Order: sequence, then structure tokens, then C-alpha cells
Amino acid sequence: MRTRLHRIIVGASVASVFLGTLTVGVAEAATPPVSRSSVLHLDLPAGQMPENVVLDRHGSVDVTFAGARQVARIMAAGETQVLATLPAPADTTARTPLLGFPLTTGLVRERHTFYVLYATGTEAETGVWSFTEGREPRKFADLPADGLPNGMVMDPGTGTLYITESAKGAVYAVPTRGRAAGRATLFSDDEALAPAGFFGVNGAKIRHGELYVSNTDKGTVSRTPLSGPRAGTFMTFADGLTGIDDFEFTGRDDEFLASLVTENTVVLADGRGARRTVLTRADGLSNPTSIAIRGTEIYVPSAAYTTQSDPNLLLGHLARH
Repeated sequence: MRTRLHRIIVGASVASVFLGTLTVGVAEAATPPVSRSSVLHLDLPAGQMPENVVLDRHGSVDVTFAGARQVARIMAAGETQVLATLPAPADTTARTPLLGFPLTTGLVRERHTFYVLYATGTEAETGVWSFTEGREPRKFADLPADGLPNGMVMDPGTGTLYITESAKGAVYAVPTRGRAAGRATLFSDDEALAPAGFFGVNGAKIRHGELYVSNTDKGTVSRTPLSGPRAGTFMTFADGLTGIDDFEFTGRDDEFLASLVTENTVVLADGRGARRTVLTRADGLSNPTSIAIRGTEIYVPSAAYTTQSDPNLLLGHLARH
């Protein structure tokens, strides 16, 4: 029986984040085609629970620190720089659905502009926030306070953000350009997005004009075209992915890596039913939450939500066939 994510420390206080060099340890249990993994350890009491990761320049990556309400840059050498801290909710009695504490989740970077999801259980703060480097974050779009906005991806052609809602089982669309910029509309509440007891639709990616999303409870990846008569109707692309959080396509056919947050594993899979576990807790995984790929390098954050031990960023190498 899987550990339910809502058993994490609810409402725990978060200390200030210390900026310094992260401890680096080597893990050698990875399974081909993944190899050469190392782990950059983070600070759980400081709220450094990395939820989402996007690529930055010069070999750096940017992450959301869920427990600290922050967006931070992790340099190639292992140093961190906090880019933004979102404000604490004015209503201290409110509780975020499913998880119970205010947290930053999905992250999108468009040049020097960042879009970050913030879930607090309050109308004033829940939604999409935006900032440019060196400036304070501001509220960009409202989302339902009784939901949990989680994954986010931008359609590069239209500038539209697609946002998964894990509590309600829905996807919202938020344009970043034009007269409707910052106005959220319901894109889909298809049954494929719904929870099956706890956590529904989660990660999101766009590929070949289609939106792909994962569903944690159902262990699926589903897809829908972003235009045309079937837009918003999701069809199963892959299943059998118990506890899937996020995923990323490798660039080889329909192959993808998936982080199974409840299982403490990363699997290499495709849309034809292939499955191979390539990283496990022996490699340092501690509730892996997302995946980014740059060339042959992979980045896997672990937030330690239920393990309550060793949040980290795992770096690995993906051999190309």
C-alpha cells in the first residue's frame, strides 16, 4: 500500500535558506542506460524540498523549493541562489488542499521571465506568479483556492500556460500574451485527469502539438491535441506507472523518463508498454518529483515529502543508443 503524500509534516515551520555549497555524494547503483549519477544534498529543515526543475544557462538549473515558497538557481558547481520568495499567506488559518501547507510547485522559464505556481488555500495568493530576475514576484493569474495547482508547461507557439490541478482533476489554460493575458480558463476536466482517491493529474509536457499529462493515482500518462475537435479529451498514452509524478521525453521516439514519487524510482518507458527501472532509492532518490534532460545529462529532484530524509538533486547521464 502506497504512502499517502498528505502524511507529510503539515504546517511545519520553515527556517531561512542558507546559501552555500551543497554537499556532493556519489551513487553507483544506476541501471543502464543511466549512469554516472551524483547527488547534491539539500536542507530539509530550511524547506529546500525541490518540487519542479527547469533548465537554465551555463549548466545551471532552476527549482522550486516547495517548503520555503522559493524559486532558486542551482549552479553547475553546486551553489544555490534564491531568485524569488513568494509572500506568506495573509490568512494563517488557511490550509492548502491535500498537502496542508503553502508551497511552490510548477515552474516555467521564458528567457529572463519566470512563471511559478503557488498553492496556499487562499484566494489572494493561489495562482500563477511571475517575476523577472532581480525583481519582486507578482500575482499574474488567479486559480481556485480550493485546488492544488501543480504542473505547468508553456506552449512556445502561443505563449499559453497549461496548468494541472491535482485536487480537482483539471487542466487550466492561462495566456501570457494578448488581451486575455493572465486570465485562467478551464481547458479540460476529462475523467482521465480525476483523482482516484487522493492525487490526480500532475506533470505536464507538450510534444508534437499535443499536451501530455500524468495522473499519480491512476499511474498513467495521457494526451490530447492542443487544437481541433478533440482538444481537451485525453487518451491514455502509457499506464502501469504507479505513483508517477512528472516525466520528460528523451528525444528518442516516444521514450520518456518518469519519476515515481511514491515508489522512490525513476523508470524508462514508452507508449508501447516498455518499462525499465533505472534509478532507485539506492541512488539517492527520496520522493523524486520531476525530471529535466539536457543533452545526455538528467536532473532529478527529490523533495523527501514522506521519507522526511535527504531532499536532493540527482545528476545522471543518459546513454544514447
